[in-house]
Amino acid sequence: MIRRISSQAIMKVSAGMMILLLLVAGCTGKARKPSVSGSYKVGLVFDVGGRGDKSFNDAAFSGLEQAKKQLGAEFDYIEPQGEGADREAALRQMATDPDVRMIIGVGLLFTDDITAIAKEFPDKKFVCIDYNPQPGVKIPANLSGIVFEEKKGSFLAGAIAALVSKTGTIGFIGGMDSNIIRKFETGFADGARYVKPDIKVISGFIGMTGSAFNDPAKGKELALGQYGRGADIIYQAAGASGLGVIEAARQTGKLVICTDMDQEHLAPGRVLTSMTKAVDKAVLTTVEDGMKNRFDGGRQRVFGIEERYTDYVYNDNNSSLIGKSVHDRIEQIRKDLLSGAITLHE
Repeated sequence: MIRRISSQAIMKVSAGMMILLLLVAGCTGKARKPSVSGSYKVGLVFDVGGRGDKSFNDAAFSGLEQAKKQLGAEFDYIEPQGEGADREAALRQMATDPDVRMIIGVGLLFTDDITAIAKEFPDKKFVCIDYNPQPGVKIPANLSGIVFEEKKGSFLAGAIAALVSKTGTIGFIGGMDSNIIRKFETGFADGARYVKPDIKVISGFIGMTGSAFNDPAKGKELALGQYGRGADIIYQAAGASGLGVIEAARQTGKLVICTDMDQEHLAPGRVLTSMTKAVDKAVLTTVEDGMKNRFDGGRQRVFGIEERYTDYVYNDNNSSLIGKSVHDRIEQIRKDLLSGAITLHE
């Protein structure tokens, strides 16, 4: 059973009243069906942009679909509203569902709320993708924080951009100005300057709040400005706002580097590569661990470049844009990052 729950149905009431609301009203207008006896049910709460962002959220949803197909897991999900201010209520709604055994929050903005909710519901498992707690915060034993090596992945993306650029100017566009997105920016710039010290890097951010991940118009505006200033390649780490950057690349005939998922199909011939974070595989692995009683909680769990959970795309669709010599150089840089020959400062 896959069931979509509208965030409009979320109300901050007691756990007992919330369960009553779900049983009586039903968030999809359909009678609630009980879970299959013995099944493992997961509740997913999307972040800003929701399903259809062709990026972070869609990757997480794909992971649940794989978990259903390969493992027999069941799941419900809640779409965000506005800037996602209802995250805490959405997490609580999932936690008070007696059938849900694991709750996943998609994105760094869930960090504080999911930490607090996990402490309230110690019998449930919680997962936060891009978990980003404040220094010194104790992570509950029933919470697993999934993180990726976006700085190393961005370092590789920056090296690719600098080696391919014909103008000597490249750009970066981030979504919400935050410490995680700053890792994308600094990793990209460091990687570019590692292979070409005199490269010029132009940077910009969509905004300061969660809505910055869902503003394609602003993404396109910033990208057109950077292309106009001489950038021939832009690296976007902006969620659904990145769709605007991709559109600008298509419109100008320039190149874009995408994030999270391989987005080449959105602008064939214009996507130089994508810095991928295998959110789908991480979700699948984490659900499987929960089902097999080996849940890895109480810490941040790194899915990095060693096993290519964090990676870059090089295949038949973009090999002509990157070229074999550049690819060989990037693979050597990847090996140097793994061996410690190249070290990055956090």
